[in-house]
Amino acid sequence: MSRREPATAVGQKLEKTEVGSVFVSNYPPYSFWSEEAVEKARRALSAGPLDDRPLGLYLHIPFCRRRCKFCYFKVYTDKNSRDIERYLAAVLNEARSLRDKKTIEGRAPRFVYVGGGTPSFISAKHLRRMFKDLKDTFSWDAVEEVTFECEPGTLTEAKLGAIREVGVTRLSLGVENFDDEILEENGRAHVSKEIDRCLPWIAKAGFDQLNVDLIAGMVGETWETWRETIRKTVDLSPDSVTIYQMELPFNTVYSRDALGGGGIAVADWDTKRAWHDWAFEQFEGNGYEVSSSYTVFKKNSNTRFTYRNSLWHGADLLGMGVSSFSHIRDVHYQNQTGWDGYMQAVENGDTPIQRAFAPTKDERLTRELILQMKLGRVDAPYFMTKFGVDVMRRYAEAFSRLQDSDMLETHDSGATLTRRGLLRVDTLLPEFYDERYQNARYT
Repeated sequence: MSRREPATAVGQKLEKTEVGSVFVSNYPPYSFWSEEAVEKARRALSAGPLDDRPLGLYLHIPFCRRRCKFCYFKVYTDKNSRDIERYLAAVLNEARSLRDKKTIEGRAPRFVYVGGGTPSFISAKHLRRMFKDLKDTFSWDAVEEVTFECEPGTLTEAKLGAIREVGVTRLSLGVENFDDEILEENGRAHVSKEIDRCLPWIAKAGFDQLNVDLIAGMVGETWETWRETIRKTVDLSPDSVTIYQMELPFNTVYSRDALGGGGIAVADWDTKRAWHDWAFEQFEGNGYEVSSSYTVFKKNSNTRFTYRNSLWHGADLLGMGVSSFSHIRDVHYQNQTGWDGYMQAVENGDTPIQRAFAPTKDERLTRELILQMKLGRVDAPYFMTKFGVDVMRRYAEAFSRLQDSDMLETHDSGATLTRRGLLRVDTLLPEFYDERYQNARYT
């Protein structure tokens, strides 16, 4: 995506949903991470704390009942209870090893995120043991938010009680859609009756925040089915809702089919954005506020997004588990992406890093700028204070092009994205990339 082609930058050429990553979660692109930089990650872990920046923990639980056809995460559907016990033991061994690194030693995490895969796939027994070991390893005194991802069909009333008991504050329920035919076509493991079944149990458990995940544009989606999904979500009245637009990253079942010549009926981008926009309007009309390009939350609630806001403002993240990502002392790294490689490294007492990247100061600035743009605004004084850079001047050409395309409005304190810009923000972000990263494969 070139800065010299503003039509592409504003998404005007992204009509059909092609194979490739659109969602931007980091910068520079992962395709520039390398084994050669692994030693820099090891040094970052051993160098000592850089400042008082917050620390978060991420635990990757890679087990699922079934692999979704659009999923590109590291997941396993063939592991038994013994495999799970071995894996959780390895994760906790990794946690203990990381705790003793000079950069981590003595630091209390502010947030914890348990993602997957399907964290709720594991048993209540394994869940209690995992959290007990974690709390024995890291101080829990400063933890503000504990997020736990769930798939409805894996939940029981007893398991939800255990999830609440161990200290989870934010339950993220992967609903995606309420239509059984769409769920089945896209490879989801659950059906709508399992969503309905678990909701009273969730309410009884009394989590601080219930988040519901939805995907606009799953294969088979129509205006009728999407309206019904949004209606049911509004009736459910969760504290927050996250809406993603369906994409086709490499290494998914759907993408392999498409690249092999098969036809995949994913809605085009204009349709998905229209569905997304309509959903935002419905939530806004029912007491919600738009919090980012993907999220809405109830007005006047105690809902907070500690995980998101911390990471988008440069917090350290300590990832544990196969294929997990970390960001420590301004260095990015990823763990071994294969089961055997990860397990062997941890069980041998090694740090299981596979690839890394050490960004420059300018790259760190760009990373925070593009991630925070997903909030719908650019706070120029923040960047002046942290980086000593006037971002409105540094990126004046990019901001001007986006303003001319009705994607954002600039003002004295920075910029604010229009709804049009917010709905396609990921296609705008490469406008701010350094030339060497333009047109590169993201992953």
